[in-house]
Amino acid sequence: MPASLPDSGFDYVAAFYDPLARLVYGRALQRAQQAALAAGLPAAGRPRVLVVGGGSGWVLGQVLARCPGARIVYLEAAPRMLARSRQWLARHWPQAAGQVEFRLGTEAALAATEQFEVLITFFLLDLFEPRRLRQLVARLGAHRQPGGAWLLADFGPPRRWWHRLLLQLMYGFFGLTTGISGRRRPPIEAELARLGLRAAPAGQFYGGMVEASVWREIPGEQAPN
Repeated sequence: MPASLPDSGFDYVAAFYDPLARLVYGRALQRAQQAALAAGLPAAGRPRVLVVGGGSGWVLGQVLARCPGARIVYLEAAPRMLARSRQWLARHWPQAAGQVEFRLGTEAALAATEQFEVLITFFLLDLFEPRRLRQLVARLGAHRQPGGAWLLADFGPPRRWWHRLLLQLMYGFFGLTTGISGRRRPPIEAELARLGLRAAPAGQFYGGMVEASVWREIPGEQAPN
């Protein structure tokens, strides 16, 4: 498996990932995702949407509720997480089964010609060490249709001592249970900026530890080398 996405190590936490997140962060992670979707997902039309590392499927309902015509590729590297997402859709949105393609694998599972109007990476990019993050962002960026939106919800740069402590504990836990490569928060914003994208903030949550934003090109501005 390519080294630019976590492998199926998240299978080991699939059964309790959502309850654990709610225990620690309450509804903050979900509110951040909702804010990014509200700011960057078109409400009409049939946009092609790529969801990468979508977890156990909750975000699918949010996408479909805001954009009922969306055509979604749901890309997940962990087989159990993907299975839980299938089950979630079948239970909550069975009428949308034809609009969602569940795909097991990394970004290597995307065809070279596939383009998406919306890319969604929620609580994914923080998992990688900087070199791998740069590879991943560049590869995913190649699948973003020009003018398309990249929706981000993730942990922001730590600004307080308890942000740093909680992130340290989080990286230690997921490093042991899933084998993620990251050991501290990588420079997510800098890598998106390398593609010529700029952020429109969509909100801060959990005392500023969690952030939502929508990234797009600035018209007339070229990506830095």
